[in-house]
Amino acid sequence: MAAEDWQAGGFGLYVHWPFCLSKCPYCDFNSHVAASIDMDAWQRAYLSEIRRIGAETGPRTLNSVFFGGGTPSLMAPDLVAAILDTVRAIWPCANDMEVTLEANPGSVEAGRFAGYRDAGVSRVSLGVQALNDADLHRLGRLHSAAEARAAFDIARNTFERVSFDLIYARQDQLLADWQAELGQALAMAVDHLSLYQLTIEPGTAFGDRHARGGLRGLPDDDRAADMYLATQEICAAAGMPAYEVSNHARPGAESRHNLIYWRYGDYAGIGPGAHGRLTLGGRRLATETPLSPADWLARVARDGNGEVPRAALSPQEQATEYLMMGMRLTAGLSLMRYQRLAGQPLDASRIAGLEGLGLIRCEGDRLQTTDAGRAVLNAVIRELLPD
Repeated sequence: MAAEDWQAGGFGLYVHWPFCLSKCPYCDFNSHVAASIDMDAWQRAYLSEIRRIGAETGPRTLNSVFFGGGTPSLMAPDLVAAILDTVRAIWPCANDMEVTLEANPGSVEAGRFAGYRDAGVSRVSLGVQALNDADLHRLGRLHSAAEARAAFDIARNTFERVSFDLIYARQDQLLADWQAELGQALAMAVDHLSLYQLTIEPGTAFGDRHARGGLRGLPDDDRAADMYLATQEICAAAGMPAYEVSNHARPGAESRHNLIYWRYGDYAGIGPGAHGRLTLGGRRLATETPLSPADWLARVARDGNGEVPRAALSPQEQATEYLMMGMRLTAGLSLMRYQRLAGQPLDASRIAGLEGLGLIRCEGDRLQTTDAGRAVLNAVIRELLPD
């Protein structure tokens, strides 16, 4: 039997925990603040969804589980254990299956780290965001820089692998400030960093403030671009090159779960606001769930299914998604795989034009963005896609 396309990327499970202690002003993720949470109801719903999807996929090998949010480090370790026990009972798990949990680097969450490790979590991703208290306060974070460093030390001694996030191009931040802060981060013996430029999203507190003329001191596009290129150079020199637009790792420490997205594998998404891509019966399906935690819980309890109706993706839609994901990777994408999905190759003249500008390169079957190309990735993708 011929391999299905998703097998080139693997199979993962994403579990969305929608709750936070407070809403950060820059955040446009599906996160909610709740006075009380019925952990038993959430456990019943998560386990029901895992069993339902497992019955559909059959016994395919699971490569990763990712607990995202929201703030998954607000989950009781017993709930995480119940989910992972059910996962192992439903799917054969890869010997090197990665289990990641996103966590806030506060002292309360760090106190749960041993419980998460015992439940089966092998990797934690800490939402540090900044390494000085003034900027943490501006970003609406509840932890201090000292707490973040302490939580990182606990995590490093608890889990096999640790990553943390930083946001740059913050208010009044100079290039030299970011270079110094990035140097501090790299000195912490971390093996994976996610480094994001601050983006002002509509519908967020920062978005509203910016629309009213607030948030003065944000770097202009030129300074932000300089920060991006400096990030690539500094991390590469420290042995943590970019393997994706915003992600840097020592060789072998890449996020296996996120690589499933970028390599266009299959992934099941459960929880409010989670989406997925599942190949069933020879069709690749796009799955979605309602954003509201209450609506999702009610749908699972009432219908035994937390999803809204699925959509089958056309060949060109799949090829477009593969291009949009694959070009984020330093390793790029396979031209033959794109052609198999789309039924036609990418336009050779457009590829040549972008190559001439130094934005992409072709090496055999691989089409890759350069550092300069990743800095203007959306424009590169628009040029490559058929009209």
